[in-house]
Amino acid sequence: MINRVFYIVLICLFGAGFQQMHAQTSISRSVLKSLQVQEDSLKVLSDSLINAGDPAVRLRADSQFIRTLVRSLKMKNSFYYPFDSLAGISRLYAPDSTFRILTWQYKRDDLLFLQEGAIQMNQPDGSLKLYPLFDVSMFTAKPLDSIRTRRNWIGAIYYRIIEKSYQGTNYYTLLGFDDFTRSSNKKWMEVLTFSRSGEPVFGGPYFSFQDDSIRKPVQYRYNIEYKKDATTRFNYDPQLNMVLFDHLVPEGDEPERKDTYIPDGDFEGFKWQDGMWVHVEKRIFNTILKNGEFPMDEKMRDDNGAINEQKLQEQSEKNIQNAEKAKTTTPAKKPVKKPNG
Repeated sequence: MINRVFYIVLICLFGAGFQQMHAQTSISRSVLKSLQVQEDSLKVLSDSLINAGDPAVRLRADSQFIRTLVRSLKMKNSFYYPFDSLAGISRLYAPDSTFRILTWQYKRDDLLFLQEGAIQMNQPDGSLKLYPLFDVSMFTAKPLDSIRTRRNWIGAIYYRIIEKSYQGTNYYTLLGFDDFTRSSNKKWMEVLTFSRSGEPVFGGPYFSFQDDSIRKPVQYRYNIEYKKDATTRFNYDPQLNMVLFDHLVPEGDEPERKDTYIPDGDFEGFKWQDGMWVHVEKRIFNTILKNGEFPMDEKMRDDNGAINEQKLQEQSEKNIQNAEKAKTTTPAKKPVKKPNG
């Protein structure tokens, strides 16, 4: 009891800094020092990925960033190290602390941003189990109708993980931002599961339009594409237990041009039901939301895709503590992929 009171007093006195320090007690002092040195290098390289004027410099920075990150993650118990000074790098822990996912982007040229990332599993012995993610979205004509592996990932910078379960299987829904083209952005909704061998599996028949006035086939992932300078909202609301987003319409009379789409003040979304996300049309929200009010939640990214570092850090510290607790308990069962059909 005394230890618990002492811990609470320290949190009150020192706040998030103490929580982070407590979470890092699993990391030895020497490893912690090495990780801090590596983080300083990563901070410089992550800035060059986007902001360096010379494409050759950005390319070298990309290669060096990946090598340095992997070298850092190989250190024992690196899973608990938050890398909280890396602006522009999304670092999200799963709510059940079984893994974390790191995503970022690299500016190849003025027309193309490539998303990059990796999934780090929470290993009881502190060793590294890492799944690199390879973005092939620029080569994909039909991204909405396929199950994908880490080797043909539809890239995004993730800002939210929503954990759901159905019939003993865990489903992790990822919400992400894609700096898609010079004139448009995308936001993605993707379900992540793990195969029996532990490999990450992206997508599946999880997006149903069964309640729509005009039914559409089941989709394997979902996105919205919209005008570059438009402000759109796409996030999970825990009170409604739904993913809500703006209903979009074209500005002019060219509906085929997604880079003209902007919010019209209405909303639509998805509700979790029997192991699927079921679409809710905008007409239903007229009876749920008043005066266009959008139930806002704390977001890891703002409406323009910029990372909210404070919220990201707060969530990171919370999940690191959960991960540390999970380390001393019985490991969670590995989630398995939902059978098709």
